[in-house]
Amino acid sequence: MTAAAEIPSSVEAFIRDLPKVELHVHLEGSMQPATLLELARKHGVDDLPDTIEAIADYYEFRDFPHFIDVYINSVRTLRDESDFALLTRDVARRLAAQNVRYAEVHLSLYNHLLRGVPAQVVFAGVEHGRIEAEREHGIRLRWIPDFPGDYGVEAGERTLEAVLAHGPASVVGLGIGGIEVDRDPFADVYARARANGLHSLPHAGENGGPGRVWSAIRVLGAERIGHGIDSMKDPELVAYLRETQLPLDVSPTSNLRTRAVEAIGDHPLPRMVEEGLMVTLNSDDPPMFGTDLTNEYRTAYRIGLGLDDLAGLARNGVTASFLDDAAKRELTAEIDALVARS
Repeated sequence: MTAAAEIPSSVEAFIRDLPKVELHVHLEGSMQPATLLELARKHGVDDLPDTIEAIADYYEFRDFPHFIDVYINSVRTLRDESDFALLTRDVARRLAAQNVRYAEVHLSLYNHLLRGVPAQVVFAGVEHGRIEAEREHGIRLRWIPDFPGDYGVEAGERTLEAVLAHGPASVVGLGIGGIEVDRDPFADVYARARANGLHSLPHAGENGGPGRVWSAIRVLGAERIGHGIDSMKDPELVAYLRETQLPLDVSPTSNLRTRAVEAIGDHPLPRMVEEGLMVTLNSDDPPMFGTDLTNEYRTAYRIGLGLDDLAGLARNGVTASFLDDAAKRELTAEIDALVARS
């Protein structure tokens, strides 16, 4: 495996210049330590780490449930419209600096509703931040409100009701995350979401086995799968995914940090690409996992993917997005032009 310092400068330049799309990144999980400190002090949240160094230790996760606990604790610092706008602007600025042109951002709506923060406040804040970011940086953002499946069907129903009542036009789909539980009970929630024009974008197969992916496909009508790395444990599922080109949004460093894989060299991403699956590359919860999308491309290179593969991942991101056809053609042409120059 190539060490980080040994990546050739030509590869670094290629990754830097590659037009990118981010399809699996969580707004709240993108909160930088400095922002967490600022909001904690603003609202008097005094049971969180109070230095940058302490937050770095706080982000050392024992396992996936521990990560969820830390995530929920951090979310408590988001309380008013200006908080959500501040976070959105910061996340968009950091994405744009990596040459990310478009992002579909997961929004932990149910966690805010549960804390008594109205959906109107959440959406007003993120929309304010989105509009400012698009004007200042040229990046386009769209929203995927989600809920934790381990909180039950009521969480899905309440989230969907809030989206249908207050969601702006920039909402593109409905997500489900949290501790990975059976997806079958959420069939009615997703049927109603799809009937109202929302795309089905569930997490599945991160650490719950290939059966969760089958459930997301057959029961929830999934149009993309968040993570989906456990699909590789089922040859029939691999064949189905290859044939249908159903996109899988993969986040290697996230899978390492939550212990879904034991070592980055064990990650199935190279095999997924070799099998001809429609894989996109994403950062998930960047500061919590000590990464960003640029680093995920470096990681993909380190574990065996070449420049053509990296360009293929970028093209897949464009294809799997909900951008309009003209924007997809334009971005794909930019990627192809970079490959030709390289």
